Amino acid sequence: MPWNNQSGGGGGGGWKSGGGGGGGNGGGPWGQGPWGQGSGGGKQPDLDDLLKRSQDRLKQVMPQGSGVPGPLLALAAAAMLAVVVFYGFFFTVKPNQLGVVLRFGEFVRQEPPGLHFRLPYPIEEVLLPDVTARRESRIGMDGITGRGGRESATESLMLTGDENIVDIEFVVIWRIKSAENYLFAIQNPTTTVKEVGESAMREIVGKSDIQPILTGARQKTETAVQELMQATLDSYKAGVEITQVQLQKVDPPIKVISAFRDVQAARADQERLQNEARAYANRIVPEARGEAERILQGAQAYREQTVAEATGQASRFEKVYDEYRKAPNLTRQRMFIETMEKVFSGTDKIILDQNGGQGVVPYLPLGELTRKPAARPAQ
Repeated sequence: MPWNNQSGGGGGGGWKSGGGGGGGNGGGPWGQGPWGQGSGGGKQPDLDDLLKRSQDRLKQVMPQGSGVPGPLLALAAAAMLAVVVFYGFFFTVKPNQLGVVLRFGEFVRQEPPGLHFRLPYPIEEVLLPDVTARRESRIGMDGITGRGGRESATESLMLTGDENIVDIEFVVIWRIKSAENYLFAIQNPTTTVKEVGESAMREIVGKSDIQPILTGARQKTETAVQELMQATLDSYKAGVEITQVQLQKVDPPIKVISAFRDVQAARADQERLQNEARAYANRIVPEARGEAERILQGAQAYREQTVAEATGQASRFEKVYDEYRKAPNLTRQRMFIETMEKVFSGTDKIILDQNGGQGVVPYLPLGELTRKPAARPAQ
């Protein structure tokens, strides 16, 4: 057969027969080629071995004694050669990937999605990282059961600024920002992101009190951790972008959670009592101030009234004394009459003359006649 691999004869030999002007190198028309050498699992298949295996398989399939046409073997060999050449000199980058081309292990270029040419291995090698994938790093928890083992528990326990222990579970969402830095700047990007996330969370929590972290400062904590992680990874040139940090669980440790809840209840009662005391003070203090102001104004008015009355009495006495010096008897009689008028003006007594006789006059209801009528209530 023309494609027999036996070395007998001078013409019609295979790739290693030296025919067709192959010379004495025994390496085929292109010499040894890039597939002759490699390292580890990256060694490319030898074309001569590939053709020999194909020929043996065709012999097994074809019946014994039936000659295989030469054109059929040539067509199969050409097809196989085309496949080897295609996969050896071309590569495809998917839409979610980025082609990173290495030449003898050194980065030379990046290729966008599509079909691209490359030199065969081991001259050039292509890495295809997924640059659009949404990656997650779970810290303080197990990705399956939610609560991890000893290592996860150690990650989740953190010390706050007010010397309390808090159990925090959170997720870091990130993606590849620079494929070159992601592949070559750091050794293990996934582990690096996780360790940086844990370190950043411990730093932020260590500067905060436990109460804001448990209640209203969750969003602020997430933002601070994201910014600190991004700054740290940028300093490493890790080629990673932190898109979001999500706090999943923020609680006191399980062993002290009941006591912590009692403390929180006591703090809530303290806050409630303080608010009630402030409300009472805000209500009673203005009332006391108003009452004090009313008393002060009443005392001021009474003082002014008393002083005015005393001044008037003194002035009246001086005027009466002046008149008394002018006519003592007349003034004395007038003062007596005015005094008696004041005394009897407020009494209900009826004075009868003893010489009036014993008629019916003493039995008249004179007291009822002089009594003042009761005041009517206001309409």
